[in-house]
Amino acid sequence: MLDLLPDLCDEYGDALQVAEPLFQNFGGKALFHGQAVTLSCYEDNSLVRELVNRPGQGRVMVIDGGGSLRRALLGDQLAIKAAEQGWEGIVIYGAVRDVGTLATLALGVKALAPCPVKTEKRGQGELDAVVSFAGVTIHPGDYVYADLNGVLVSATRLI
Repeated sequence: MLDLLPDLCDEYGDALQVAEPLFQNFGGKALFHGQAVTLSCYEDNSLVRELVNRPGQGRVMVIDGGGSLRRALLGDQLAIKAAEQGWEGIVIYGAVRDVGTLATLALGVKALAPCPVKTEKRGQGELDAVVSFAGVTIHPGDYVYADLNGVLVSATRLI
């Protein structure tokens, strides 16, 4: 099934939060879903690096990067590690880099735009933060569903 989100919207309607259509697809997996692991970081991917080294267990990493397009919060090395560790996907309210390589990985990646500049490593950010962007609020443990139609969030598991 390539178009999961329209079916979920038809079935669950107002019980879902649908993100504004701001995100582009960058990963090799267009359809992905799983329980959210949230973090907030601005132009510093220290926590992203830490999380991709932990078992993903089919979860979706949701990163609130404040919408910054000045530095990429995810590149090829971290994305490869995330795929190896079993992360289902990553949704980034910010930028990514190494987009040619990201497209070859068995990992869903949605972000606002590409940017070739890496982040600084200051050890800043907040894990398990409640994040709000693109008209949705995502709590740790919510369920995130993504395909070529966009991103939606549910407080409960739908499939």
